[in-house]
Amino acid sequence: MTTAQNAALSATTYPEDRLRPVRIWLYSLAALVLAMVMIGGMTRLTGSGLSITTWRPISGIIPPLTEADWLAEFAGYKLIPQYEVYNHWMTLEDFKGIFWWEWGHRFLGRVIGFVFAVPFVIFLVQRRLTRDMILPLTGLFLLGGFQGFLGWWMVSSGLTELTSVSQYRLATHLTAALLLLLALVWVARRLRPQETIGEVTRGNVWSVSILLVLLIVQIAAGGFVAGIDAGMGFNTWPLMEGKFIPDGLGAHDPAWRSIFEHGLTVQFNHRMLAYVIAVMTFIMLVKQMRGAGLGGVHRWMGFIAVLVLAQICLGIATLLSMINIDLAVSHQGLAFILASSVCCYLADMTKTQALGAR
Repeated sequence: MTTAQNAALSATTYPEDRLRPVRIWLYSLAALVLAMVMIGGMTRLTGSGLSITTWRPISGIIPPLTEADWLAEFAGYKLIPQYEVYNHWMTLEDFKGIFWWEWGHRFLGRVIGFVFAVPFVIFLVQRRLTRDMILPLTGLFLLGGFQGFLGWWMVSSGLTELTSVSQYRLATHLTAALLLLLALVWVARRLRPQETIGEVTRGNVWSVSILLVLLIVQIAAGGFVAGIDAGMGFNTWPLMEGKFIPDGLGAHDPAWRSIFEHGLTVQFNHRMLAYVIAVMTFIMLVKQMRGAGLGGVHRWMGFIAVLVLAQICLGIATLLSMINIDLAVSHQGLAFILASSVCCYLADMTKTQALGAR
């Protein structure tokens, strides 16, 4: 029997009353990660991400409490290029406005670590966790800690020569957060004791897996759009520069750099991948409706189709609004919700397959 089958059988045979707190804990962690991502989006869009120029994992939890503390933080910010080039007009009160966004982002990261570690120890003592759960959960904890390191690695790229963080590091940080969220919902979903119903084919599993990979790539691409402010240009739809395929794509030398560094190309690729995801989702929906229908485990398919449509509409609205902050953060948050829903769908289908193989 495979590891996937063992995990599925463990979830169905282990007493329901002992697993329910574990699932609630994992879903709560997933919600906190989603909140972390959205606050990170606000931090990016308000230009707050470089306001704290040091990394103090323990003592940094305490914000400035005195005027001297605030002046010391502000003095550190004055030494970086972003202040010298763009924000030299700032007063201490202006600085406080951006400081609190970044401090809140880091504070929530610490809260997530606490919310993970304490219940994990409690569940171990209570013996709610089977042996095959401990290793994956330990991996999730390490992935969360690594995410904190990636956050500082990203911030550090904007402290010496750049006036903002590297788009490569931003996309890496964003994608790692997505993978952490997906891992949390995957494990939580696999721990459901209820058996899922419905006919699941190998084609179902493959198509949903490909859709999930495309969404991961698309969210990473969105990180590059944000990283170089590519959304601030070409604010028309469906055309760019009056054309569906604009002139000037791949303008950088070598051409591959344009995928990550050229605003027109980066935004064009993000648009095209959105169309691919939409078309694929529509085909999957129609095929499922004409086949076994949208009952049982396949109820996810209808929900996912609605989310894809909403996400595209929200993305267009964000673009046409010249990146309104509220719309942009909602667009980022919905992208993570969409990817999580596809992950839940895939988890339920593979669990159904495992149970059917007993």
